[in-house]
Amino acid sequence: MPRTEQDLERPPPTDGDGAGTGAGHTTGRPRNAEIDRLVLQVALRHLRSGGLPGLSVAAIAEEAGTTRAAVYRRWAGRIELAVAALATVDDGGPVAASGDPFADLVTELARLRRFVVEHDATALVAIALVGDTDARVREQIRRRLVDPWRERLRACLRAGIESGALRAAADHTTAEDLLTGSWLAHAVRGEALAEDWAPRAAAMVWAGCGGVPGEPRER
Repeated sequence: MPRTEQDLERPPPTDGDGAGTGAGHTTGRPRNAEIDRLVLQVALRHLRSGGLPGLSVAAIAEEAGTTRAAVYRRWAGRIELAVAALATVDDGGPVAASGDPFADLVTELARLRRFVVEHDATALVAIALVGDTDARVREQIRRRLVDPWRERLRACLRAGIESGALRAAADHTTAEDLLTGSWLAHAVRGEALAEDWAPRAAAMVWAGCGGVPGEPRER
């Protein structure tokens, strides 16, 4: 009788290939970091192409050149595997402020554009928009793909307020929504972010907050 997807995802008996923490095992040989890397790399690719419903531990193990037993000794199931795979997404970290808040905003938006393209971030964020997505996966997507960028954009806008370039009462929360929402709006339309998206988006939001790009605001 053909095995169902549920059968394929059920943890198999152990085969002695290393110890792991995801399924609660603490005995066996030392964990092979290369298996970790390959499995997470493949899992992230599968998440991009098929979302959470298309994430199969059996298929990932086969493509990564390992066994389901090895995967399950590291992660208890596909949700834990998805969370771990998303944790490998690297946003590059913050850059030092230049002293020009508007220029910094343009820089961060340009970096966001590169991040979206290089990591196919739109496909990953789309997973969080599906109503029945596991809350742990949704939280990890927010923490790894959305929050860091909002924090950096917020820092640029706050610096603009502190420097007097923007109104003290500027609604930076809505401004953050407009900037990150612009990325998703392009995705819904099936359009890539244009090369000049960063300066155009920054100028629009800067003006909406009472500033003039490149010019300080009188206190």
